[in-house]
Amino acid sequence: MNAPVRLDAGTLGRLPPVVLVPDYDRSQVVPGMIHVGVGGFHRAHQAVYLDDLLHFPGSESWGYCGIGLLEQDTGMRDALHRQDCLYTVLERAGHGTTARVVGSIVDYLYAPDDREQPLARLASPDCRIVSLTITEGGYYLNDATGAFNDAHPDIVHDLAHPQEPRCSFGFIVAALDRRRRAGIAPFTVVSCDNLQHNGDIARRQLLAFAARRDRALHDWIEQEVAFPNSMVDRIVPATTQEHRDVLAREFGVDDAWPVATEPFRQWVIEDRFCNGRPAWERVGAQMTNDVTPYEKAKMRLLNGGHQALCYVGRLMGLEYAHEAIGHLSIRRLVQGLMRDEVAPLLQSPPGIDLGAYQHMLLERFANPTIRDQLARIGTDGSARIPKFILPSIAEQLQRDGPIDALCFTVAAWFHYLAGRDDRGRPLTVTDAMSDRLVVAARQPDPAARALLDMNDLIDASLARAPRFRNRVTSFLGEFRESGARATLERFLTTRTLA
Repeated sequence: MNAPVRLDAGTLGRLPPVVLVPDYDRSQVVPGMIHVGVGGFHRAHQAVYLDDLLHFPGSESWGYCGIGLLEQDTGMRDALHRQDCLYTVLERAGHGTTARVVGSIVDYLYAPDDREQPLARLASPDCRIVSLTITEGGYYLNDATGAFNDAHPDIVHDLAHPQEPRCSFGFIVAALDRRRRAGIAPFTVVSCDNLQHNGDIARRQLLAFAARRDRALHDWIEQEVAFPNSMVDRIVPATTQEHRDVLAREFGVDDAWPVATEPFRQWVIEDRFCNGRPAWERVGAQMTNDVTPYEKAKMRLLNGGHQALCYVGRLMGLEYAHEAIGHLSIRRLVQGLMRDEVAPLLQSPPGIDLGAYQHMLLERFANPTIRDQLARIGTDGSARIPKFILPSIAEQLQRDGPIDALCFTVAAWFHYLAGRDDRGRPLTVTDAMSDRLVVAARQPDPAARALLDMNDLIDASLARAPRFRNRVTSFLGEFRESGARATLERFLTTRTLA
């Protein structure tokens, strides 16, 4: 067996024919878009759409330049620089695995090394779109109140040192200020994070930041910059050594940081840009005037379903999403939550049947080949539960509708935060609020007041709602007394979840 070929621009022609490679001239691609937060999801989603588009002549002005802002982005910097920003996407399904090299990222800048270089690139006329995957927590948003968190250390620093920013907001606003002063048209800001109305949220939060820095700059951004909403969907587990080994063994490619994903992908984008855009519709993206029904269905059903299977699965000792959804009782929980408590709140997106969509989600969750980690899905529950679960509870309370499976999910998360599974094994809680959450979850108070009364986690009006509070408290008591498995079985026997 031949040794795997180390991936870089000079070795593309030596890769096995089974590996798809870019057949466009990457030297002619100009980075007209800058992406902040280059991780697995961006590389498996937006960068793949653009890689498809770059095979069409006339798209050369829309390459990506990635920017890493965090100290932990050194690994991505080193991998991409070693490989001339090339990387491999493994699409894995039950019928087989395919590999393709993606070439749409043509440069990567690591801001902690040199903050001026990404600022200059953002301020350049070549940059016409800035896209973001900075996680739900990267918008400095109080999830319970919707207020801008101007006390966050990142914001405090960047307001005090506007030419030495650390966070995405500081870089974007500083670059927009340079463009305004130089008479250069602004770029469009495209959020690709799992937030309903993500463009509206990005706009509101950036304007709040800009207002604290310079009122004239705030007014210019408000009038000139576009913030289209978008909905993104593709399940992308964290890259593991297994993915590297599969790529080397089955495809003969040595890639420092490949990305594995499912075959399915979807991107729905509001067609509202201030400085041009790529023709994404040529490669399957849906351009629309209203993203709302798509994003609400995806966030409440897919992301909400993920939360439902994740915490109870981890408490029962499971590791992967396909194991959790393959457990009959967890599958019944997720099915009932989707069908009875979430779907009745949704408007069917154009061309989508919600019943068929739910079935498709269950099948995607069950894909055993991508090995999606429950630990990944359960990261930052303090940002995800308020966005994916609590809004459905609030809407059902308004209509006096069913909330039991949703409240069961909240209680499972609360019990998970205590950091032990059913067998007493430690669970790692990865969350921006983990210090407070873990302490609160370990309080012996049977009413769980320390968690339910966190006003930056749960809206006060929802936290006071007796039916919500009583159901969560009751389920949490059962988790503590009997464990997750017994609590789930008892829940299913007393409720009509098919």
